[in-house]
Amino acid sequence: KIGYMSQKFSLYMDLTVTENISFFGRVYGLGWDELTKRKKWVLEMAGLKEKENIITNDLSGPYRQRLALGCALIHHPDIVFLDEPTSGVDPVSRQSFWEMIKSLAGMGTSIFVTTHYIDEVENCDRVAFLHRGRALAIENPSKLKAQYDMNSMEDIFIRMVRKADENSAGFN
Repeated sequence: KIGYMSQKFSLYMDLTVTENISFFGRVYGLGWDELTKRKKWVLEMAGLKEKENIITNDLSGPYRQRLALGCALIHHPDIVFLDEPTSGVDPVSRQSFWEMIKSLAGMGTSIFVTTHYIDEVENCDRVAFLHRGRALAIENPSKLKAQYDMNSMEDIFIRMVRKADENSAGFN
């Protein structure tokens, strides 16, 4: 029911693309027929059709990221957790990755994303701003913008953090 993609690549760098996909499919308990179908899906979704026999270590960062996402989704989970999935990736690849995430969400997969890139929360249906282990807000980004009369999610977050720090002054 659950898939997970860690911030650092969770792939086996000395295996080929296909071997990584097969490994994760078997770990998630897929039978041979389902694994064969899902392997084709991962290769297509990740844009790796012509790269299936390449050693994972030889892939670029964005391709490894896509492969890791595919491995996290191979068993078609209801929910997937992505821990800073675009960390260290160039802006074009980040945007492309978010398009894949939106597409997956559109197909019914619930996706939880952690990120330090505050501008990325604009891609989400709901955002939870956390500071010092406490939720400052859990809301739709557009509603937060309207509520704070601001266009930048980063500015909204900064304002929330400052207010929380002011409110807790002397209680730390």
